[in-house]
Amino acid sequence: MITKPMESVCVYCGSRHGDDIAFTHEARALGKGLAAMGVRLVYGAGDVGLMGEVARAALSAGGKAVGVIPRHILELEVGLRDLTALILTDTMHERKKIMFANADAVVALPGGAGTLDELVEVLTWRQLGLHAKPLILMNAGGYWDPFLALIDHVIAKGFAAESLRHFITVAADAAETLALLAEHR
Repeated sequence: MITKPMESVCVYCGSRHGDDIAFTHEARALGKGLAAMGVRLVYGAGDVGLMGEVARAALSAGGKAVGVIPRHILELEVGLRDLTALILTDTMHERKKIMFANADAVVALPGGAGTLDELVEVLTWRQLGLHAKPLILMNAGGYWDPFLALIDHVIAKGFAAESLRHFITVAADAAETLALLAEHR
């Protein structure tokens, strides 16, 4: 089986910073680490919250960042203007499709409903056999523990096969996330 090298990583994360400074530190470390690996960041184009942190860190470390944002939320999320590329879409669905299509792996940092929506959609696609891209949860401060417990509950109650849990790789922080991505290169 021929595999292509990992060139881009799609990062889902919050447009807010959250209540733990560790979330911000880990977002910055991830952005800087992706740049050091020569891996392009693909993300939601926001200049706010963790989205802005990961992108600014990647760019300031000499990396590349591609932002994808619907026109109707460009001002709401204050789109970062100094990106390697900025792709404007008409819908959220189109945004998610383009972000995913332009990445070789997905990393989810802490975030809100939008992050959950993006993550669950690509997890569902994986369950349906539509892709085999790595899905990594960066579990800074145990943020994703309740989500992982819910996945285990769904499996225990017979609504998903055990394989669902195996589609998700959990990393404690940016360093472990970067190490996992390096293994997939």
